[in-house]
Amino acid sequence: MDFLNLPKIDLHCHLDGSLRPGSVLELLRKYNIDLGINETNIDDALKIRGHCDSLLTYLKKFDLPLKIMQDKEDLERLTYEVFEDAKNENIAYLELRFAPVLHINKGLSQEEVIGAVIKGMNRAKDDYDIEGNIIICCMKNLGEEEALKTIKAGYTYMNKGLVGVDLAGKEDIGFAHKYIRAMRLAKDMGYNITVHAGEAGPGQNILDAISLLGAQRIGHGTNLYQSDEAFRLVKKNNIFLEVCPTSNLQTKAVDRLEKHPAIYYYKEGIGICINTDNRTVSNTDLTAEFEAIGHLLSMDRPSYIKMYERAVEASFADRETKDKLIDKVRRIK
Repeated sequence: MDFLNLPKIDLHCHLDGSLRPGSVLELLRKYNIDLGINETNIDDALKIRGHCDSLLTYLKKFDLPLKIMQDKEDLERLTYEVFEDAKNENIAYLELRFAPVLHINKGLSQEEVIGAVIKGMNRAKDDYDIEGNIIICCMKNLGEEEALKTIKAGYTYMNKGLVGVDLAGKEDIGFAHKYIRAMRLAKDMGYNITVHAGEAGPGQNILDAISLLGAQRIGHGTNLYQSDEAFRLVKKNNIFLEVCPTSNLQTKAVDRLEKHPAIYYYKEGIGICINTDNRTVSNTDLTAEFEAIGHLLSMDRPSYIKMYERAVEASFADRETKDKLIDKVRRIK
């Protein structure tokens, strides 16, 4: 199948993991940040090359981008570029996520950070035929009080480009118990909820994310098979799994793509969508993700369209946008 020219949906993509290397290098020079990085080694600094032993090693690749993502103008520009890159491979809808708290090191408020990112997205939507929304991440390592601050900071932008909240970062066993109050507030404020769970942690974390935090989607969910109760709950309630094949290989969530549990989940009728996670860090795009796993899912055109449509319905877009996106795929010859 020609995945490049098909309309695509990406529901799990991190802004700070998806920057253009040239833009990062330009901004390092703009701020006179001398780390010995130049045109010859910028790719090595931003991308996983060869062996990666764990999720923690993978996450270290975000240290450099965050150094140059502390200014409103830069955040707007970098967001615009991610949407532009997505459009260039025919992504019809992108939900871009990021943690506002990681971009306040030079005095911006979280509200200003969120506003800048939404501005960049809206500018790209005006310039290109692409739809999108923003999800804000609360970082698990920073605790519930910081999560509450982030959730409150985003309220002004709810349904004005901001549609959801996520819990991201290092995955400890039982982390969900620490965020019940924060996610309850998010739900009361109208946020949609997705949670990174079952990537580096057990299947029980997925069950907790749904039953304790109200997760409507699960980021990765690789280890769902470890909990029969979670498996039944996900299937019964149509909880979507945001699968990121290349990233899962790199973080050692799976050993071989051919053995990815998502293949089994898909065949069992569980809703999955294929996503990039981090376009730059994983050195991928959504076309490459589908090319890598499509044949393992025995994907033909009808099954692709069905996955696309289910992903649209699982998105946090409004009904008008969903109808527009579904019409786009149904017009495929």
